Amino acid sequence: MALVEIEHLKKYFGVAAGTNHAVDDITMKIEKGKTMGIVGESGCGKSTLGRTIIRVHDATDGVIRLDGKDITNVQGKELRAVHEKMQMIFQDPYASLNPRMTMEATVREPLEQARRFSKQEINEKTQEIMDRVGIEERLRLAYPHELDGGRRQRIGIARAIVLNPQFIMCDEPVSALDVSIQAQVLNLLMQLQEEMQLTYMFVTHDLSVVRHISDDISVMYLGQLVETAPAKELFRRTLHPYTKALLSAIPSVDIDHPMQRVQLKGEITSAINPKPGCRFAARCPYATSTCQEPQKLEEIEKNHFVACCRVREIND
Repeated sequence: MALVEIEHLKKYFGVAAGTNHAVDDITMKIEKGKTMGIVGESGCGKSTLGRTIIRVHDATDGVIRLDGKDITNVQGKELRAVHEKMQMIFQDPYASLNPRMTMEATVREPLEQARRFSKQEINEKTQEIMDRVGIEERLRLAYPHELDGGRRQRIGIARAIVLNPQFIMCDEPVSALDVSIQAQVLNLLMQLQEEMQLTYMFVTHDLSVVRHISDDISVMYLGQLVETAPAKELFRRTLHPYTKALLSAIPSVDIDHPMQRVQLKGEITSAINPKPGCRFAARCPYATSTCQEPQKLEEIEKNHFVACCRVREIND
């Protein structure tokens, strides 16, 4: 059953040159207790999509549903309730923390703002969550500048889960961390998901990371989805030319079967006042005049959707 559903979601920003189509007509479902990975180049709209879903940004058009309820335009107390159910883990753990608050105060704050817990309940819940994310007792009165990146991100995770949300938008939560620390944080996220039945949207440009944590993966290009499939299926049978180029960039340690790098040429189409048709066409080696028509996600194989009018002939 889907926890989060979006239909024809759009988020546009007015800029001096026109209108930036940051998120343009995206439809998807995220199943309860699962992780949807969102990948693509920097600037493709991944983070904007996640922030629009959790109502940090107001949608320009479309529908957002949480557990079957339309939350697209809720305001006031209803929006406050939505934000308790939908939380976010930020990319930069240092910038996302208040430098004047201790780690313990940071985790307590959402409980205090909820205004429905006693002081004893707040103390107990704070200690329980900090234990759960692995913050040592001796560090709980420390300030952000006194901790390393991994511990700061653990506090960011603790703050996100302390109100027991249903959905968490993870905005590149390990990209600012060392590789060894990345693995610890990813394992913590997966453990918490199993224990608390959390649903994640995991935004990243690191395909190795998204392969490790995701159940399903959606690939974005300039505000639109170009391919979506179960994670194993996407890596087993990649169909869209852009996804193939992305996967070819993953470093390989297999000297007997090195990855054949796909070199993309051509200019990146602007997301400001884009023309109809495939936005990847200017860089696609298979583009023809038919690619000037609007592209729609089509189910090519079971649960494997691709937005490319030539996908069948390319992959035959």
